[in-house]
Amino acid sequence: MKQQESVFTAGSKAFTAEQALTVGQLNRMAGRVLQDTFGVVKVVGELSNFTRAASGHWYFTLKDAGAAVRAVMFRSAAARVDFRPREGDQVEVLARVSLYEARGDFQLGVERMQLAGAGDVWQRFARLKALLQAEGLFDAGRKQLLPPDIHTVGIVSSLKAAALQDVLTTLRRRAPQLRVIIYPAAVQGQQAPAELIAAIGAAESRQECDVLLVVRGGGSFEDLDAFNHEGLVRRLAGCSLPVVSGVGHESDFTLTDFVADVRAPTPTAAAELVSPDRRQALQQLAHRGHRLAAGMQHQLERLAQRLDMAERLLRSPGQQLQVRHQRLAQLAGRLSQAMTCRLPSPQQRLERQTERLQRSMTTCLADSRNRLQRGETLLRAPQTGPAAFRLQRAEERLAQASGLNWQRAAQRLDRAETSLGLISPLAVLGRGYAIVRDENGRLLASAADAATGQPLDVQLRDGRLAVTVDAVRPA
Repeated sequence: MKQQESVFTAGSKAFTAEQALTVGQLNRMAGRVLQDTFGVVKVVGELSNFTRAASGHWYFTLKDAGAAVRAVMFRSAAARVDFRPREGDQVEVLARVSLYEARGDFQLGVERMQLAGAGDVWQRFARLKALLQAEGLFDAGRKQLLPPDIHTVGIVSSLKAAALQDVLTTLRRRAPQLRVIIYPAAVQGQQAPAELIAAIGAAESRQECDVLLVVRGGGSFEDLDAFNHEGLVRRLAGCSLPVVSGVGHESDFTLTDFVADVRAPTPTAAAELVSPDRRQALQQLAHRGHRLAAGMQHQLERLAQRLDMAERLLRSPGQQLQVRHQRLAQLAGRLSQAMTCRLPSPQQRLERQTERLQRSMTTCLADSRNRLQRGETLLRAPQTGPAAFRLQRAEERLAQASGLNWQRAAQRLDRAETSLGLISPLAVLGRGYAIVRDENGRLLASAADAATGQPLDVQLRDGRLAVTVDAVRPA
């Protein structure tokens, strides 16, 4: 019995089961079937994974509680939209059902778009954000500064997440000396918020790290929903460790970004925030090393100069002894010259004092003699009454004045003798010095003034010595 062939029609062509189709032919045929079957349809859904390409085309997903469909809106159609679409917007679109042949993806080609009301996920996010912000959980005043010296970094993320590997690679490249501790937790799904809260609690209770990174890679708004959980946000707000949030891409925002002490646009950026650049640190270290070496060299040069100066000032004991001998010889010469110059002076002062004393005594005697003569004259005359009394008083005053004059003269003489004794060369001789004269009576002030065999007269305190020079020894 001959087998019956299967036949189906696609457009104006009929194909049998025995014919082989290419993938491109199959996708084109399926696309025509979809376009012919549905034509232009109106669809209501929530915007998700919205992307604006550099070409001006929009790529997004329309979804509801149980399904999702990809959609594209080309630049010419997107230019006619009178609002700025955002994640979570509930929109109503007029689209053609088609198939993207290159990948075989079922998609909508949107020609019109208008708002149909905000989506449930976005509304819940907006309400919770407003509530937490009103409580002050996002205030900058309650946020901590990152410590200046970080030695240990804690990471809260999934062990299977690509973002964790990016963070570890960045830390290893920039600062391999840092210690890293991972606190594993799911970052997506219903169990994710509870595991994230537990991991943060473990890091805080163990106090092993200086800063805590909460990281996850990019994804749709729904994929990041775990980081919008109210319990997680409140746990991060009460964490004693400085927290850096690196969730999603730069355009993604979650509530953990608002409550964290520092928000990083990506997980890699979060790792860069807490790790000093190794190359920059090495450059700084090298610069400081050069400065230290230059400072030490300058210090050594300065000390070497001080040593040279001290060496020039330092003399050997022999040199110091020679200098002291020269100084002693100079002082001895000055002393001899001073004695020679001052020797006639005491004699002259003694003579002057003697002359003054003689003049004073002569004056006193003459005055006394005159007074005596006047007294004798008065005595010769008969004295009676008040005159006799005045004469007696005059005699008494004369006797007192004469005694006082003699006493004052004796005191001046004693002072003169004491002064002469202090400045007399004989007092110097009493301390062991001597006065040397040659045979002509001339004083000798230097050894060079004497010759071998010359007779000299040496005057001591209590006598004189006649000596002969055996040898002349200069200092």
